[in-house]
Amino acid sequence: MAATNLDRAIGHQGQPIPVAWNQRDLLLYAVGIGAKKDELQFTFEDDANWHPYVQPEPPFPTYPLVLGLKGNNPSIANFAQAKDADGPNPGLPPLDPKRVVHAEQSIEILGELPKESTEGWQIKKRCVGVKDTGKGLIVDDAVELFDPSGKVIVRMVTSGYAFGKFDAKGFAKSIAPKQPVKAGKPPQRTPDFVFSEKISPEQAVVYRLSGDYNPLHIDNSVGEALGFGGVILHGLCSYGHAARAIVLNAAKGDGRRLKYMSARFTSPVIPGDELETSIWVSNDAASGGQRVDFVQKIKGSGKLCLGGGVALLTPAKESKL
Repeated sequence: MAATNLDRAIGHQGQPIPVAWNQRDLLLYAVGIGAKKDELQFTFEDDANWHPYVQPEPPFPTYPLVLGLKGNNPSIANFAQAKDADGPNPGLPPLDPKRVVHAEQSIEILGELPKESTEGWQIKKRCVGVKDTGKGLIVDDAVELFDPSGKVIVRMVTSGYAFGKFDAKGFAKSIAPKQPVKAGKPPQRTPDFVFSEKISPEQAVVYRLSGDYNPLHIDNSVGEALGFGGVILHGLCSYGHAARAIVLNAAKGDGRRLKYMSARFTSPVIPGDELETSIWVSNDAASGGQRVDFVQKIKGSGKLCLGGGVALLTPAKESKL
């Protein structure tokens, strides 16, 4: 593939994708990222902090990450079709969805998500970067969630890594939007919080029901063909576990305080692994809130599975707790 074709990919805007969700979707997502029996503000529709008419608690803040594949489909979606629901990018070569893994993800929360969507919610995706590594292709997409009035409620930037040789001669170009905070190395001090959690062997089976039906996460033969030895956990599932670690510890259980989060996916997680999320909290002068640096490791092997993690929390005085 000539690099000039990849030039055409940069800036390509896909077709808008209608999206929809209900309270059941939100409850299922919370369980999919490991929410436990005592996290009722995210898992129980009759909890005082969940009920839409009594002291409403917004849905878990990272839920919008699933909407790009879920769309407005109330049932199971074919992964390959869901992945390309906004139409092909004319500058990219055909990418085998079974050979594409998540590389990096950010989410910026600008407004409040209702517990039940109405007609008119949609996402729009724009290609903002392509890089040929010689062994694969990294593609960056900026994804925005719009409410029915046309207001941007959530901004996300997602990076995918497609295995294979694309003969692009090291092509690299990016027009990615500026992020509200830059990731860096964690502070050289003891973490403020260390949150360990063993992942259920069935965690990927549950998480996929939120919309990501990639067979890599349920069919051992797909994982074996990619060299993973079998099924691996969705990157966004371990990402969700890290988000819960931040909300439960640094934000004292108040999901409304999480306004930005970003991390790189560095190693695959196997269902049944134990994840250890280390969290460092510091003041953020620019926002007046708190900066959270974090990393996530697989306990036992010590392998880093989420690196370069950073999040922003609004000031604690905005918390209801």
